[in-house]
Amino acid sequence: MNIENTKAQMKKGILEYCILSIISRGEVYASDIIEELKNSKMIVVEGTLYPLLTRLKNDELLSYQWVESNSGPPRKYFQLTSEGKRILKELSETWNELVIAVNRTTKKK
Repeated sequence: MNIENTKAQMKKGILEYCILSIISRGEVYASDIIEELKNSKMIVVEGTLYPLLTRLKNDELLSYQWVESNSGPPRKYFQLTSEGKRILKELSETWNELVIAVNRTTKKK
């Protein structure tokens, strides 16, 4: 068994949920998402995040707006759409059910 691969797959499986949760708190810039994920030990690189943000946008879960920056080029700030909020709620419910199920399954007697 390749334990590192298994651990990476576990993190990858919940990455969308984590990203939607971060964005649900208010408009956010991509580097802010990366920083929060790194601080939470969900280390992600730009090469992983940007395609995922694009896919979530194409699935109409996110929208964005360009905001001028004093320190460089304009920045793209993301927010959840109403569909994104609905999906996040569903993912939250599924996550809570999964945590309970895993805890029951792995609990030592």
